[in-house]
Amino acid sequence: MRILIVEDDLTISKNLRTFLERSSYVVDVARHGNEGLERALNEEYDLVILDWMLPGKNGIEICHEIRKSGKTVPVIMLTAKSQVEDKVEGLDVGADDYLTKPFEMSELLARVRALLRRKYTQHRSGVIEAANLIIDTNSHIVKRGDKILELSVREYALLEYLASNMGIAMSREDILTHVWDENIDLFTNTVDVHIRYLRKKIDVGSKKKLIKTVKGVGYMLCKD
Repeated sequence: MRILIVEDDLTISKNLRTFLERSSYVVDVARHGNEGLERALNEEYDLVILDWMLPGKNGIEICHEIRKSGKTVPVIMLTAKSQVEDKVEGLDVGADDYLTKPFEMSELLARVRALLRRKYTQHRSGVIEAANLIIDTNSHIVKRGDKILELSVREYALLEYLASNMGIAMSREDILTHVWDENIDLFTNTVDVHIRYLRKKIDVGSKKKLIKTVKGVGYMLCKD
């Protein structure tokens, strides 16, 4: 799981990063609001931890821009502001949770895990379709037309990750982080090999090829 921290306080950001990495999360840090917004919009994260008061764009503005872009990534807002009105303002622009400084790292971790569980459950509660490819995220049954496809556990995880980011080019590094254990030392050609296996299974007998290679980036599952 990949988390973005947008926090200008060096001590807080360092402590957050260390604590979350010890909990096996992959963590990026931005210490300026504009950098944080750019990363949040152009890279794929499972969760964003966002300070309210930042140089450049503040946390409220960043959260508003994230939601305006259509991204549904969970956002936890951090701030020293403790008034109810401030909390309401943060939640109204699309933050999923609100934590007042100072806070215990254990409480932050509990909220991170709760939001990630909620995101994962929501994602897995339906059917994803791409052309005539149907992915049932409850039963893990995959069909192309009327044919049920036999996929390995890793092939299914790879396909579901691409499907959950339909129409978005995902880098090999992002795929490794989300589909494989981030603590395992793997090469990006591991992704290429599994994409090749997956293509053989989902595209066999079909004129429409659904997994597109995006030069210089990685791979994308096409909607149509």
